[in-house]
Amino acid sequence: MSTAVRNADSAATLDGDPPIEAATEAQRRARFFNSGNAFNLKLPAVPRARFDEARDAAFADGAPSGLHPMDQSAVIGCPFPATTPLVLARYLRVTAGDTLTTRFTASGEVIYAIAGSGSTVIGGETLTWDQGDVLVLPGGQDVSHTATSDRPAILWVVTNEPALAFEGLRAPAPGTALIDPVHYPAAEIARQIDVLTSMPEKENQAGVALIFSSERTADSRNAMPSMTLAMNTLAPGHHQRPHKHNAAAITLCVDGPGCFSMIDGHRIDWSPFATMITPPAEVHSHHNGGGSPARFLIVQDGGWHYYARTMGFEFTE
Repeated sequence: MSTAVRNADSAATLDGDPPIEAATEAQRRARFFNSGNAFNLKLPAVPRARFDEARDAAFADGAPSGLHPMDQSAVIGCPFPATTPLVLARYLRVTAGDTLTTRFTASGEVIYAIAGSGSTVIGGETLTWDQGDVLVLPGGQDVSHTATSDRPAILWVVTNEPALAFEGLRAPAPGTALIDPVHYPAAEIARQIDVLTSMPEKENQAGVALIFSSERTADSRNAMPSMTLAMNTLAPGHHQRPHKHNAAAITLCVDGPGCFSMIDGHRIDWSPFATMITPPAEVHSHHNGGGSPARFLIVQDGGWHYYARTMGFEFTE
């Protein structure tokens, strides 16, 4: 028997209206909009930002082991922690001799060792790292970080937790992830950058950046299917051409005295190991006003955009 939900003769707005007749609970749950109001949903913009507070908390003398997320969920209207709509970044502190175990609902995570040295255990594999090393790990399982030096270890950790949370998805079960643990030692990164900077720069090249990939992700040039990872370099007195792209960029300032970025006409000065956000589709450029080469590690949600054919990269000068 049909249940009348509203009078068919009443004025319909089709602004989330329920059905006129509903015979089942599944039918009752339906809602209807019209083409005049269905596409006018306005989401808060992703703000440009530099996160000093989370960094300072991670580096504070005497601070305990713990996580320091760069959470902008309240600003961008996310019901779950997020730095940008698809990515969450954190500083992770492990005091000397301590072990900190994490388990993120993510398909993978990117880690940069800012300070200290230690070891990371995941799925029975142990990765021993030092300052300046990069790790890319599958998500969905316990990851134990131990600080082995006489000072705290500070790690920069970036995941795609918000992307999974948006759809209510689970992390991959152990052994089913699309990536394997990968370790990029600082010495090898430096060797590769030396090779990179000795190569002639091509016309319309998007900066001078070392791209991190792996055996299983080499075809896409990504660090993991959804995220790209690059160590960008910038010579003294040089700047990266103004450009834009639809991927949001999360940038760690590794080495850059006298450097700054221009984002949508706003200047943001670099600060040691601070994290900056370049919002999607905003014109930006990076400038080295110092006397030494600059390095900055960038994670983007570019894997989503490359796959969807929506990267939208273009120079703007």
